[in-house]
Amino acid sequence: MFADARFGYLERIRYGLGYATSPVYWVADIPTRVSFWIDDVFVSRTDLLEENDGLRANLLAAQRELQLLESLVSENNRLLALNEATRGINGDVLSAEIINMSPDPYSKRVLINKGAREDVFIGQALLDANGLMGQVDEVLPFTAWVLLITDSHHVTPVEVNRNGERALAIGSRTTAAELELQFVTQTQDMKAGDRLISSGMGQVYPKNYPVAEITSVFADPGQDFATITARPLAQIDSTRHVMLVFNNEEAQTSVRRAADIVEPNLPTLKAGETAVNESVEASVIADQIPQGLPNAAVQ
Repeated sequence: MFADARFGYLERIRYGLGYATSPVYWVADIPTRVSFWIDDVFVSRTDLLEENDGLRANLLAAQRELQLLESLVSENNRLLALNEATRGINGDVLSAEIINMSPDPYSKRVLINKGAREDVFIGQALLDANGLMGQVDEVLPFTAWVLLITDSHHVTPVEVNRNGERALAIGSRTTAAELELQFVTQTQDMKAGDRLISSGMGQVYPKNYPVAEITSVFADPGQDFATITARPLAQIDSTRHVMLVFNNEEAQTSVRRAADIVEPNLPTLKAGETAVNESVEASVIADQIPQGLPNAAVQ
């Protein structure tokens, strides 16, 4: 051992024995390596399945968030369009939201989330970002029902933006969301594609606000009036955000009427004010007179 450690006589012998015994070690290690391989295969498959389930759940969550973001973007665009539309309206506006619609297919009404608490009144105009929608016909404490312009009982005074030809637009008698122009003579200049705007007659709707676009014109020589249909510009079936119009001119008219009622009574009020002033002056003079003076001195 000393000589081997000192001079390395057995180094070649050990090298040869190690080379000869390598297959024995390899064969002896087979069960361990097989066990590790099996564990790796099954553990990897389990990990892949768990990772797949996790990725699928994350994908569903991401798709849901994407849908929410898309809906928020759409809602934001609608609100921006609504905000832009309010700049062309004279008077104050109140934003509202459609929360329900009438279950009656022949009554085209919607329910909004504003009512008497927000000073909503019957006959108030309802608009969306694209055009007229209707007017309030029933007011509740916290909500209100709006009769749409496509209802067969609703009439909207309109005029052609191109030439000023006036007509009355009534809701279609069918379930279609269309308008029919009433009492349009054969000689009136109206064509398909013409835009109809509110004429302001009746003082219900704001003037010059988009209402509809003419889709067809049929003139029968045997009839007194032409048959004209129009498509509303307001997104009646899809919009949710709307606005109510408070016309300042109506408020000024109310103030003028109140002034007209008060004005005839102004002379009486002035006379009363004069009598009060005279009484005040007399009392001031009496207070300034020293006590105990004779009546003659007062006179």
